[in-house]
Amino acid sequence: MTDRYAYVPHRLLRRRVRDVASGVEGELMAVINENVSNSTHEHWVELAYVRAASGREFSTAVDNIEPAG
Repeated sequence: MTDRYAYVPHRLLRRRVRDVASGVEGELMAVINENVSNSTHEHWVELAYVRAASGREFSTAVDNIEPAG
């Protein structure tokens, strides 16, 4: 894959979720497989993008996401 990122389907998209790392709840907006490689090592990570009640979005590891409530 030569792109820097790719969208990934997820069962909780557009649903209320909680980030277990921070405890913050919000709506899961996207899950992206993102290339975080440096010049010598290729590395991809799946990040979840969550929009909190404030309207501000943050990212976290997709494994940190669980359904809220």
